[in-house]
Amino acid sequence: MTTPIRHPYLDHPGPIAFAHRGGAADGLENTVTQFRRAVEAGYRYLETDVHATADGRLVAFHDSTLDRMTDGAGRIGDLSWQDVSHARVAGKEPVPLFEELLETFPEARWNVDVKAEPALRPLLELLERTGAWDRVCVGSFSEPRVARAQRLAGPRLATSYGTRGILGLRLLSYGIPASLRRSAVAAQVPESQSGIPVVDHRFVRAAHARGLQVHVWTVNEPQRMHRLLDLGVDGIMTDHIDTLRKVLEDRGTWA
Repeated sequence: MTTPIRHPYLDHPGPIAFAHRGGAADGLENTVTQFRRAVEAGYRYLETDVHATADGRLVAFHDSTLDRMTDGAGRIGDLSWQDVSHARVAGKEPVPLFEELLETFPEARWNVDVKAEPALRPLLELLERTGAWDRVCVGSFSEPRVARAQRLAGPRLATSYGTRGILGLRLLSYGIPASLRRSAVAAQVPESQSGIPVVDHRFVRAAHARGLQVHVWTVNEPQRMHRLLDLGVDGIMTDHIDTLRKVLEDRGTWA
């Protein structure tokens, strides 16, 4: 049973299927090609990460440096957009601007992990300029960063909890007093952390009692997907987009 819709971003029938970095299993994560494959497979929700270049351009890329995923090198925050634009993911695909993704996939909704503080204001300015508030949910491991995004944008911005907020919700699920930011609309969590389960009936009940959806990352095995859906989670992020689609189809909840 899903929770009441607290933001237009979450208006979706049944569990939400997120294509994590577009479906990172193919090795072309966070590229236009990979996001297009997910959209063509029927995905309406796409997950990505953003960094700001030295000249303030917002790029969709997970790592702080180009070294691991591209034929380029260097820290994105130290490079100009022109420098980053020459790099190729897996030696083949360019690193996209997040604005390009919003334009290329106008029906898609985006879960955006703000990886570094310099990316925050450019993201909010982009959402203001494009009017894309209903299409984006902002998350981060940093609770202060995502709380700052919420203060700057107000209720028009959907946000999830950072690590501190998730810890507070976990404590509350055990009946231990903790303060929580009321403006979040989702708890986005790993299934477990350092071998310790995070998502169980208690956690899901505590989130739903506070009007929060629970989205779990990054889940790639069908048996784990089924277990989480049986617990009542509201969304799953996966690298294996075909696998998650089949699981939801088998359950009659693909939409």
